[in-house]
Amino acid sequence: MHSEDRLLVTGFLSARDDLSFRSLYRAHTPFLYLFALRILGYNSGDAEDAVQETWIRAVEGIAEFRWRSSLRTWLAGIALNCCREIKRRSPQVMVDLSGVPGSAQNYRFTSDVERCVARLPDGCREVLVLHDIEGYTHKEIAESLQISEGTSKSQLFRAREKMRGMLKSFKEIS
Repeated sequence: MHSEDRLLVTGFLSARDDLSFRSLYRAHTPFLYLFALRILGYNSGDAEDAVQETWIRAVEGIAEFRWRSSLRTWLAGIALNCCREIKRRSPQVMVDLSGVPGSAQNYRFTSDVERCVARLPDGCREVLVLHDIEGYTHKEIAESLQISEGTSKSQLFRAREKMRGMLKSFKEIS
């Protein structure tokens, strides 16, 4: 994917090739949407806004991208910043998932795990998604979220503890 992305970016930059951009968009948008959805607590409208803003910023900055990471990692960093800005300017609304048989705001949960992730506090959810789902290191998370590595580790610990408790209660209900 890395070399294909590089070719598509080169094609886009050399001639503002619409086909190259569409290929990049199709390849990365599903990941970006699910990533934003998880970070934003499964608010699909905000996730769509984050993805749109991510692509706007990516197009504006793609010429400066130096390929020190994969394009996907670079896009995820932009998406994370967009998500954090959306959370700062939006009133905090808790999504009540009780009694929801498997969907919330047009998103179909695939498992109890996704439901639990949605219920985590923002800091715990961000670190859990970045570390356990996306595979970032604590150092990378600390840099992305502008927190210490220790805070990243403690947030992950808290997130996992909360997840265990929620999953245990789901299991007891079943």
